[in-house]
Amino acid sequence: MQVEVTVNGQAKSADVEPRTLLVHFLRDELGLTGTNVGCDTSSCGACTVHIGGESVKSCTVLAVQARGEDITTIEGMASDGVLHPMQQAFMECHGLQCGYCTPGMVMAATSLLSENPSPTEADVREGLEGNLCRCTGYHNIVKAVLQASGGQS
Repeated sequence: MQVEVTVNGQAKSADVEPRTLLVHFLRDELGLTGTNVGCDTSSCGACTVHIGGESVKSCTVLAVQARGEDITTIEGMASDGVLHPMQQAFMECHGLQCGYCTPGMVMAATSLLSENPSPTEADVREGLEGNLCRCTGYHNIVKAVLQASGGQS
């Protein structure tokens, strides 16, 4: 089946099997390997992208279901070589260690701030509970999100 989407502001299309997950379409067909496959069960959030501005775990969506959609991946967050404020905050607050979960965390965190621009620490922790990190203990991730929101870090 033909899938035509806009990814990171560019029109993309490919012929895929109907059972192809969006995460595999992005990685294998489009070469956007920043979106990670962590569990294939929607438990970890490493594959989080934005579809139409909403945070979505791309392992839960078939590529054909995303036809005609506007998708943003971690590769589309920086602009003209300048990191997105959330990416910058993750770097400054040491919100990553191995980095495997980081793309999904950044995508989920930016979505969280679009819904709640001034979250509390509790709001951030609740808002990111669908994304798992095995390395950091979350403290610096929460600091990064609060910094990006303009709150305390």
